[in-house]
Amino acid sequence: MIKEATLKNHTHTSNGEQKSFHFIAGLPRSGSTLLCNILNQNPRFHATATSGVVSMLLAIKNNWNNIQEFKAVRNENAKLRVIRSMLLAFYSDIDKPLIFDKSRGWPANFEMLEEILGHKVKMLVPVRDIRDVLASFEKLHRKESKTGQTSQEKAFPIEFQTVEGRCEIFMKANQPVGSAYNKVKDALQRGYGDRMHFVFFEELTTNPKRVMKEVYAFLGEDYFDHDFKNVEQTTKEDDFFHGFKDLHTIRREVKPVSSEWREVLGSFAERYDKYNFWNRAIKKDAPTVVSENSEK
Repeated sequence: MIKEATLKNHTHTSNGEQKSFHFIAGLPRSGSTLLCNILNQNPRFHATATSGVVSMLLAIKNNWNNIQEFKAVRNENAKLRVIRSMLLAFYSDIDKPLIFDKSRGWPANFEMLEEILGHKVKMLVPVRDIRDVLASFEKLHRKESKTGQTSQEKAFPIEFQTVEGRCEIFMKANQPVGSAYNKVKDALQRGYGDRMHFVFFEELTTNPKRVMKEVYAFLGEDYFDHDFKNVEQTTKEDDFFHGFKDLHTIRREVKPVSSEWREVLGSFAERYDKYNFWNRAIKKDAPTVVSENSEK
């Protein structure tokens, strides 16, 4: 049993403020790292690099009933307490009242999050024209291919011989773009749109102050005056383990990023515009989304 004093240390800051948890998901190459580092300018906020917390919690949830004794004596409440205590304990050393955990896996786990926290959660979801996401990955591939080989190219050597083939691979359900896309789409279809706030990459990089004011309004927090010309990179991760160099490196100044998909990919990429459902969505209602299986 968790002692009350220990639990309080996990759920409160040193000055007695209640800790709150928010979550960041969305598409890769869509500004999530930039968003986290902007948020970290606020001294009350702690936003993470890509986090393994969701995998840790799922490991407990999914393996609990594999323990023979727990099969014989079921205790779902104990399971929930343990999962919750793991989340709280992981961030017990962070003395800030608002914690933002970033993982593309969170949209698939709204149910678990709300069960262990006991309330509706709030999730920031950076998105970007899917064609520019694919163009960004294509540019990373070309950079990596000068002296190395990505895991995708090793696994799909035939498909990776063409730009079109590489895009199809990146959109597969078990690959970076397709996996993240499917998780966001499915969360909306499950009715969690009111918990999700889309942060459009194109708007974040052109009008960051307005976008961040909308983020603060969604979070119910007083606005903090961010310095968009001097965003220090406080989140650190070794991109070697993600398979691409400079995958999570940001520029110090927030400024517009030109759309390059036509030049990088070619006209065939127009077909992917149908995936940009967030351009037509009302957040509180699940949008009409493409029905194609991303495995194709």
